[in-house]
Amino acid sequence: MIKIDFAKGNGLVPCIVQDEKDQVLMLAYMNEESLRRTQETGYATYWSRSRRELWVKGETSGHYQHVLSIKVDCDEDTLLIKVKQDGAACHTGHYSCFYRTLEGEETDE
Repeated sequence: MIKIDFAKGNGLVPCIVQDEKDQVLMLAYMNEESLRRTQETGYATYWSRSRRELWVKGETSGHYQHVLSIKVDCDEDTLLIKVKQDGAACHTGHYSCFYRTLEGEETDE
């Protein structure tokens, strides 16, 4: 059985979130509790580093992430979560949080 190395990141692991078409939607963090809740409910649940609390993606916006799969990297310290995204993933209203180039141009792909 795979054991996630939460200790390496002081109790958190980064989670790369992709949609069914492999578009990267966002990067979030999970602790053991948020991963457990995600697995139990099927809704992506993360740890908010700024608010220091669990949050279900879409709970306030209605833009839920329905988890399709969870993969673990070779070092067992990063997760790749595939989701069916309801609406926008980004709090700005964009579908993906990665809608700008380094030069500042919006791509919204």
